[in-house]
Amino acid sequence: MTELENTKLDTVLYHRPESMEDYPFHLCPGCGHGIVLRLVAEVIDELKLRERAVCVASIGCSVNSYHYFNFDGLESAHGRAPAVATAIKRCHPNLIPFTYQGDGDLAAIGTAEIVHACARGENITTIFANNAIYGMTGGQMAPTTLVGMYSTSTPGGRQPALIGYPIRVCEMLSTLDGPAYIARVAVHTPAAVRKAKQAIKLAFQTQLAGLGLSLVEVLSPCPVNWKLEPVAALKWLAEHLLPQYPLGEYKVTEAVEALKKETGRA
Repeated sequence: MTELENTKLDTVLYHRPESMEDYPFHLCPGCGHGIVLRLVAEVIDELKLRERAVCVASIGCSVNSYHYFNFDGLESAHGRAPAVATAIKRCHPNLIPFTYQGDGDLAAIGTAEIVHACARGENITTIFANNAIYGMTGGQMAPTTLVGMYSTSTPGGRQPALIGYPIRVCEMLSTLDGPAYIARVAVHTPAAVRKAKQAIKLAFQTQLAGLGLSLVEVLSPCPVNWKLEPVAALKWLAEHLLPQYPLGEYKVTEAVEALKKETGRA
């Protein structure tokens, strides 16, 4: 008899994190945001931060986070979440503010905000969901849309001569002196999800230790706007997004390396 077969019917194997509201999932089928939100909630619980955490989201699919998180949050103007999180942290250093942003928010109208928050080394955390397209507003091209990728605003595919090339956020921000930890992860396989959670947890631990700005970019599927079935979207992410946006840690300061050893991550 297997361990699972021997499990009593009343045994709880998995449960909703305390940091997640009991709210029906209303995002698109196969959307990666649900996975990312769950990972953030699990990390908040494990680090016992629910009474101190503050989510700051802007416009876009990320704004749906307020439905799911069972702790404080507020909405910023489009792209201005890092500025609002900065204000919260400076006024209330004991709080743990983090921004939850999409690529159409952080890498477009909010580019200046995240660049200068990184340059200043603000002690905040950013969770950046990158699905290479504008999700909420109808599937238009985003700054991260791939060359040749179709969208409602690039029906012939993204053409570099006309529109330019995709922006690699982690690579760009890692050149600045202010950030303490910058990493890119994905949620297209169970193994990738586990690694994503590790990176998100380290990002929050970096803020807790007062080491500076931490940012985790999460490659996430958007089946509806990619015009794919959910399972096919996961495969498309692996075949197309990963070559353009390689996974890995892009900035790890010596202090964060020491933190990784202390927490058993090294």
